[in-house]
Amino acid sequence: MLQMTPGGPLAVSENIGSGRITPEQLEHLRANYGLDQPLYIRYINWFKNFIRGDWGTSFNTGRPVLKMILERLPTTLLLTGLAYLVMLILSFPVGIISSVRQYSLLDYVLTSLAFIGISIPSFWFGLLLLYFFSFKTGWLPAFGLTDVSQAYTGIAHLWDMARHLLMPVSVLALIDTAAVTRYIRASMLEIVHQDYVRTARAKGLSERAIILKHVLRNATIPIVTVLTLRIPDLFLGTVVIETIFALPGMGNLFIMSADLRDYPVLMGILVIAALLVILSNLLADVLYAALDPRIRIG
Repeated sequence: MLQMTPGGPLAVSENIGSGRITPEQLEHLRANYGLDQPLYIRYINWFKNFIRGDWGTSFNTGRPVLKMILERLPTTLLLTGLAYLVMLILSFPVGIISSVRQYSLLDYVLTSLAFIGISIPSFWFGLLLLYFFSFKTGWLPAFGLTDVSQAYTGIAHLWDMARHLLMPVSVLALIDTAAVTRYIRASMLEIVHQDYVRTARAKGLSERAIILKHVLRNATIPIVTVLTLRIPDLFLGTVVIETIFALPGMGNLFIMSADLRDYPVLMGILVIAALLVILSNLLADVLYAALDPRIRIG
């Protein structure tokens, strides 16, 4: 699919009318990059090199793809990890409260906010935060991971990074919190009206113990599925967020490589995304067995 998109890594060079490159030189570049071969041959060659640990060389920079990705990976992991942590901290209390107070005014308010959060496009929310907190008020820096004009160290450096990450983390976390909250509420409501929950109340157990020890534990299985699959979703969501806030991560690298049709870099990032989906599903299976003794991984 990448190779079927219009243009190509030599699209600029193909403008030979300018006299900057001859047809012979253009054919030499095609042969050098392997673009003169059929698509299936290119894929087989890429796959053979990949399984040997050679992720290829960037058409744009001439640098090893794996090295370029590893340079950008820490920023993406930091952004994704913080967003995931914030999502967990917010979604569980909100989802539990919304299910326990079903059809109350608080439930309606939280449900409405969740629907709004699900409906808001991440790029629009990011631009809205940029306009208000950076361009309008100047409270937060607009772009980058740190202030390159200052040589901060220690606590000052961490504070500078926190100010730069506050808006992108908020965009990623709040939108996902809205979706996960709805799943937690729905899963809790399926359990809270079960007979054994009414029996626990009749025995005099406190509402806190019933919700946390009985309802939440039994509602965790479907919630685990949602939470584990949110990991690759957040990872892929950084493509938009890192571009808006000019963060030096893999998402930003993916957009730049897509513009330049830098196939080796795009393939490397897509492989990481695919592996993350597989590992997230594997993690879900392992957690199923840990949470429910009746489930066995065979």
